[in-house]
Amino acid sequence: MKIHVDMEISPEEARTLLGFPDLKPIQEAVLAEMEKRMKAALEGYEPDAMLKAWMPLGAQGLEQFQRFLWDGAKAAGGTKKPSSKE
Repeated sequence: MKIHVDMEISPEEARTLLGFPDLKPIQEAVLAEMEKRMKAALEGYEPDAMLKAWMPLGAQGLEQFQRFLWDGAKAAGGTKKPSSKE
């Protein structure tokens, strides 16, 4: 036997009906703490320090990375020239 019940209820009503706990206060507290920490992190925001952390070798590191990508593309594409005897 199959029983099909179709109900139109909100998520809060479904949680209450199924006996799930209301996590909204916990979620709000966690989000408030995250916002506080993000604001504190932005207070000491220094673009120069961020760039030095991301690119420790500066322009030289960027050139090395470009060379790495270029060499990889060459190796993937093959360097053989088509023969003219075919």
